[in-house]
Amino acid sequence: MGIVEILGVAGSLSLLAGWRLYLTILATGVAMRFGWLPLPEHLAALQILADPWVLGVAAVGTLAEFLADKIAWVDTIWDTVHSIVRPLGGALLALALVDSSDPAWQVVAFLLGGGGALLSHGAKATTRAVVNVSPEPFSNAAVSTGEDVATGGLLALAIAYPPLAIVIAVLLAVAAVVVIIALRRLLRNIKATLKRALGDEPPPPIDA
Repeated sequence: MGIVEILGVAGSLSLLAGWRLYLTILATGVAMRFGWLPLPEHLAALQILADPWVLGVAAVGTLAEFLADKIAWVDTIWDTVHSIVRPLGGALLALALVDSSDPAWQVVAFLLGGGGALLSHGAKATTRAVVNVSPEPFSNAAVSTGEDVATGGLLALAIAYPPLAIVIAVLLAVAAVVVIIALRRLLRNIKATLKRALGDEPPPPIDA
């Protein structure tokens, strides 16, 4: 893989780690173990993700995340706990994909990887905050299942077709920014509506 493809894969994995960290590690490790993700020589250390112990821990984490993410408010607690874990995991995944002999690229990869994972994690957490307000119990499971399918599908594309990984990374980053902005506005509107309904805030003036 060339540098552009490596950066694309690193960006895609980091952003997807903000949604599903353990699934991302598990899928990447399995792809390496079976040779679906060929790596240059300088990335041989990344083969640690294919270690059976790492795969086992990632599989347990994937199952726990899958179950926790389907239960309203439990997913919020899980997301809160992982507000540091996911960005750090995304940063380390990106760092591991960059040539260790180039410190400048390592710093860039670490910052971009952590920032990308934090961005997608923020979009996910904000989405769940809105969905959890819904009184019916099915929307949370539906959104969570959609995230599972999207993460698995995008991971498969990024690993099978590294040239597409940079496109996937850019689209994920743009989508995360759009979602965060839109949902933050929606949350502010909901909060203002609740305040007016509870009488904590006077209604807006009516023009004569």
